Amino acid sequence: MHVCAVVVTYNRKALLARCLKALLGQQRPPDRIIIIDNASTDGTPAALEQDGTLARPDVELVTLERNEGGAGGFHHGLERAMRSGAELAWLMDDDGHPAPDCLQRLLEARQGLDLWGPVVLDDKHPDQLCFPLRLPRSSRILRSRRAVEEACTEGLLPEVVMPFNGVLVTRELVAKIGLPRKEFFIWGDDIEYVWRAARAGAQIVTVCGASFYHPRQDDLGAPMFFGLMHFNNTGSLLKHYCLCRNNTANLLAYRGRVAALVFAAKTLWFYTFSRPSLARLRLSLRALAAGWRGDFSGHRRFIE
Repeated sequence: MHVCAVVVTYNRKALLARCLKALLGQQRPPDRIIIIDNASTDGTPAALEQDGTLARPDVELVTLERNEGGAGGFHHGLERAMRSGAELAWLMDDDGHPAPDCLQRLLEARQGLDLWGPVVLDDKHPDQLCFPLRLPRSSRILRSRRAVEEACTEGLLPEVVMPFNGVLVTRELVAKIGLPRKEFFIWGDDIEYVWRAARAGAQIVTVCGASFYHPRQDDLGAPMFFGLMHFNNTGSLLKHYCLCRNNTANLLAYRGRVAALVFAAKTLWFYTFSRPSLARLRLSLRALAAGWRGDFSGHRRFIE
């Protein structure tokens, strides 16, 4: 079983080194590692050359001409992995890293699965999830490893996965549904890929015995509407714009106009009442409108 790990990086050479060390130290290491460098300016290629990583025959560095975000990185990385003959692609960003037995445990659970991944834990508090996890067709939100284990059936959590954080995807699924949408740039491209896979009938699960560690972002899942709802607030204007635009596009494509309108109302409520900000309201309206129109060009003004 040929497994190709795809790691997307941008200006985080220290975290990338940690991720690569964890990949090379796996009990069952990947057969190949493809690093997609989003035109980093922090000396990432030189650091990889200096520490001997690029001298390894099983490691390939691909440097893009410009920063295409996580979405573009995973688009190019998954395409290259498939061209290299990989049967499975193992996808992750540079700031996460797998536990030593992560890949082994994922492979042990492989039978009949198309897209599956580990439990994604806060790297500083590994008893807690890095990202809140909502169970399908339920209002229940899981926040701890223990809660995940209690919700599992025979070691699996069906229909749920934290995409592009150590997930495995089969060659057959990629042939069926294609590559991640690079025009999304960041935020939402991973969810879109999972929803696309689910619509195509893919078997999607979280393997409760496999662990992946990732830094926690404190304002994800910020409470709103008297604590009854949560919103993924971010200090980055780029991320905020892409979140609102891409989530709107995803909801229109997979959940319908009503769901997209509900998200718009939720966003406007958050920046009117929960975290009042006229600037964020204006930015939200521009991004929501772009998502409704299917215009994926607006994020470039934040990075050029």
